[in-house]
Amino acid sequence: MEDFPKASSPVLGVDNSTNLLYLHEFFENVAQDVSQKMSRVYDLDIPITSGLWGGTYLIATDKGKCKRRVWRFYCIVNLPQNTPLDQHENLECLIDLYREGFAKGFKSCGMALELKEWGGQLPYSNKKKPSLTLHMVDANKRIHWLRAFFVWNLVSWEESTIYDTIRLINILKEWLDPAHGPVLRDPILTRFFLQDVIIAYRTLEGACKPKFLEQAEPIIEEMTLHFLLGLHNHALIRELYSKVYDSGIWKGLDEVLGEAYGKTGLDVYGVGGWPVEKINWVPDELKEKLVPPLQRIFVNYKANLDKKSHQPA
Repeated sequence: MEDFPKASSPVLGVDNSTNLLYLHEFFENVAQDVSQKMSRVYDLDIPITSGLWGGTYLIATDKGKCKRRVWRFYCIVNLPQNTPLDQHENLECLIDLYREGFAKGFKSCGMALELKEWGGQLPYSNKKKPSLTLHMVDANKRIHWLRAFFVWNLVSWEESTIYDTIRLINILKEWLDPAHGPVLRDPILTRFFLQDVIIAYRTLEGACKPKFLEQAEPIIEEMTLHFLLGLHNHALIRELYSKVYDSGIWKGLDEVLGEAYGKTGLDVYGVGGWPVEKINWVPDELKEKLVPPLQRIFVNYKANLDKKSHQPA
């Protein structure tokens, strides 16, 4: 039998819908598979954690089925520091196993994933140990691409997801800082930016102040609805950007991260210069508020799927 990672059920349905529980599970299983093969084939002990990245899991049914077709798959991969991966040839072996695992694992979904590039540096990552990207495209066009972010510190998926909002808040500042006024860019780029706003907000909302939530929630809900309907109208994209800019959403999210990290002397806008041991580090006060909601997303998907499977025919 061919050796490749898979989820407990198909990630893609016959209607091209994506089940986000199974996609998340698949990324976890690829990480375990690659770790085991690094040990078995190369005699290298490389524990890895991984999971879904992005806003798609925020617009799904209670059983994890995304409400819109997903064209871009993203995941976070967390790697340990101070290991043989510091040698480039060993890192290349790991990347090749990831390429193979993604290609073989998604083949059953009708995809033909091919490596486009790897080794790109993720913006606003640590300058000494930058996060790296792997990019694969689907020759069969069931999705546009799969992209993995490799981050240098082994923590849980939840912690890594929270830490990634520091990168997002730096992007939000580029677009929303009143110091340089509204940023009018290509509507397609603005559309991607608005997705980042939703991702950052939904990840951090458990630590936000009630007054800010009251102001921001209607705008986030409105943007989410438009994404569900298909957000392609350029005028509407610019209108939504203006609402986000005028609402002060960036400052509300900045406050959450700035206060928590600032207590330890870390500036979220100087993340590139942080000590490497602070990569993927999340203060306890944020973990207490934000980890449980992230965990509940997939726990609830699974519970609802299990409930359905036990219902009488």
